[in-house]
Amino acid sequence: MAFPPVVVRQPRPNDIVDNPIEVCGIGTGFEAVLVARVLDANGAEVREVSFRAGGTGVWGNFRVPIELPDSLDTAQGRLEVWGSSGSGRPVGKVVVPIVFGSALVSPYLGFAQYTVQGGDTLSSIAGLFYDDRDQWPRIFEANRNQISDPDLIFAGQVLRIPQEGP
Repeated sequence: MAFPPVVVRQPRPNDIVDNPIEVCGIGTGFEAVLVARVLDANGAEVREVSFRAGGTGVWGNFRVPIELPDSLDTAQGRLEVWGSSGSGRPVGKVVVPIVFGSALVSPYLGFAQYTVQGGDTLSSIAGLFYDDRDQWPRIFEANRNQISDPDLIFAGQVLRIPQEGP
């Protein structure tokens, strides 16, 4: 079985990521060099790291932590991972949309799942989880992959509710 030059197994698309982001997968690159870059929603680079995995024509496992700054301008972002080529051009670039947990709540602990009931609104759910109905944007940002309009949620929808650590 042939693999593409880079396969990212974690994080999955639209995952809420912690700090550091734990990136893992398999890949190959010229002289075993791969690159991972984290960008915010505006396309600004947050961090870039180079690391080794596999080699020319050989696939290798990788697991690399990527430290994020203490504050981020946006909750939405993306991870890009690619193998290097002898000419310096990216090979097999993989782009994974991600959500920065620490931009939603700080410190970010994880998320609870909540099944929307009839009559729920994001503000009523925020009141339930945060005792503050005005915190609904946290829930909206955590679920942008399934909510495009904060006024349109439906019964049975399972939402991720970011949780703050101690």
